Amino acid sequence: MRIDLHTHSSVSDGTDRPDELICLAKAAGLDVVALTDHDTFDGWAAAISAGEDSGVEVVPGVEISTELRGHGVHLLGYFVDPANRALADELARVRGDRRTRLARIAAALTTAGLPLDVADILAGSPDAATVGRPHVADAMIAKGYVRDREEAFAWWLSAGRPGYASKYAPPVDEAIDLVHAAGGVCVLAHPWGRAGARRALGPSSIERLGELGLDGIEVDHQDHDPAARRALRRIAGEVGLVVTGSSDYHGTGKADHELGVNTTAPAEWEQLRSLAKG
Repeated sequence: MRIDLHTHSSVSDGTDRPDELICLAKAAGLDVVALTDHDTFDGWAAAISAGEDSGVEVVPGVEISTELRGHGVHLLGYFVDPANRALADELARVRGDRRTRLARIAAALTTAGLPLDVADILAGSPDAATVGRPHVADAMIAKGYVRDREEAFAWWLSAGRPGYASKYAPPVDEAIDLVHAAGGVCVLAHPWGRAGARRALGPSSIERLGELGLDGIEVDHQDHDPAARRALRRIAGEVGLVVTGSSDYHGTGKADHELGVNTTAPAEWEQLRSLAKG
């Protein structure tokens, strides 16, 4: 059984529609795939329907933008009840601030000599319930300012660059509580994939999050080198966390993250699923 627990569609910053993504997952030989768009559940219905047609088990998920000591931390939530008001309201708040941030980013880029407005950004992301910096990067590509998303982030959109603007994100411990209250389970996404997150998520911090209810760590991820994977797997064993592996697939929006490039062991998947209340 091949299991990929982290993918994105055009509902957030991926490039495939949810139904297209599931068909591609089938072609890639996946048996189980989680749709984990950023801060939204909007792609679930189409993905689940496509999964029923294709024989792929679709796991309803979400990647929640959170923070820990001023650093962005992403939390994967699975099997949450989308009707849970507290979680839905918090995700709506995150999405709303993402939208208002677009104007700040566009103004900053314009001041830096790359004229851009919010309409340019939204025009290239008609399906997106959650709009973020990758969509700004796509607008910059369309304008001919950069070659690809990687260049846009490296020179313009990352923290400290001219086009960066911060956004609201709930503390990670509060997000863990919200996921559990909604009947779900939660896994740290690519915890050492970003320099800032790695500084915030050392062994003692991960242990503390385990005490607060964290269920697992995404260990096998393209942004983790072999040494990081070994260290995270050791920490997971010491803290008693489920170990997952995923592609973090974004279609053409992210290179070297093909569906199924990393997978979750069936035994780990069964353990994670058994922790869900739903």
